[in-house]
Amino acid sequence: MAIKTRSYSVDGKHEMTVDEFKRWLKKFDEDKDGKISKDELADAIRVSGGWFARRKSKYGIRSVDANANGFVDDNEIKIFAEFAEKHLNVRILHLESDEFTIQITNGTTHKANVT
Repeated sequence: MAIKTRSYSVDGKHEMTVDEFKRWLKKFDEDKDGKISKDELADAIRVSGGWFARRKSKYGIRSVDANANGFVDDNEIKIFAEFAEKHLNVRILHLESDEFTIQITNGTTHKANVT
């Protein structure tokens, strides 16, 4: 289950939108309960090439689990995206409805309005 995205950033991170990230993450939801457990997160970290998957998954759940239920659920995805950018070698492209983001090869980001 490799990360399949449309592009890579200058620093080699896989770029994906929030929706693409959610779809990728759902692949690891083994029990299909709509939540990501510590073990499911460890699998995602391993697949993305991360080291110390168990330790990072425990830290990841603890750091993003706002309701303290031991899982990452839909309400915590945006917080989890920040964790993923630091620990899963991905860059989440946050697109607003009336704007799109352009990543230039030198790493700068520009926004343009859609008319």
